[in-house]
Amino acid sequence: MAEARVNPEGLLKGRVAVVTGASRGIGEAIAARLAMEGAKVAVSARTAEEGDSKVPGSLAGTAARIRRAGGEAVAIRADLAAPGDRERLIAEAVAAFGPVDILVNNAGLNFYVQVPDFGEKRLRLMLEVQVVAPFHLAQLVLPSMRERRQGWIVNISSNASGHPAQPYRGIHGTTVYGMCKAALERFTTGLASEVHRDGVAVNVVSPELVATPGMEFHGLINDAVKHRLQPVEVIAEAVLRLASGDPKTMTGRIDRAAPLLEALGVAPAALI
Repeated sequence: MAEARVNPEGLLKGRVAVVTGASRGIGEAIAARLAMEGAKVAVSARTAEEGDSKVPGSLAGTAARIRRAGGEAVAIRADLAAPGDRERLIAEAVAAFGPVDILVNNAGLNFYVQVPDFGEKRLRLMLEVQVVAPFHLAQLVLPSMRERRQGWIVNISSNASGHPAQPYRGIHGTTVYGMCKAALERFTTGLASEVHRDGVAVNVVSPELVATPGMEFHGLINDAVKHRLQPVEVIAEAVLRLASGDPKTMTGRIDRAAPLLEALGVAPAALI
């Protein structure tokens, strides 16, 4: 991996990025990688300060990490289940840095419960955060992107969006999560077709299994899956490449992170 540093003259010089779910894990890594290439980054999540959540990580920590390395970042606490918070997030990002060039919809959640026992409140929350919020945030940033004929939207999906293969193994509690991610992918390709002539790229990328603080907190990282773990740098690099590619040719893609980087001939950079 290349040396970790912020390059103010990098691929994203002068661009403004919003990254949701950026208090820890994949979102934090994405925010750091975009900042390394010169982007001004607005990071958002519900966990503003360390200790606000049982899981390690915070918006303040992510923003401080970027600033210490010489980058620019602003932390904006927002609950993406609330439409008003989504509107405020974009308004505050624009007030801080200017019109949004890059939107990364990374925020997500899951309840590991099978369909017969999945309550309506939880169902609506998952749909709101992982389907409605990316839709609404795209609506909020698209007018400026179309006016300036420049924009990149990257949606973070999951291998759970695919259909379970037979013979079935009775995987516990992934049906609703997979349904949300499948909807996100279909939204991505549809929107990509709508805004292609406007100079706006819309893509999806999925990581493999990443040892994030959230995964570890819920006991999902164990000896049985350790051989599948992927460094967080891989998904961060993949997002950078999709957020800096030519919107005329690199749009409407549904990619996995590692194969995408291999096809592009790019190695993931170390993070600040």
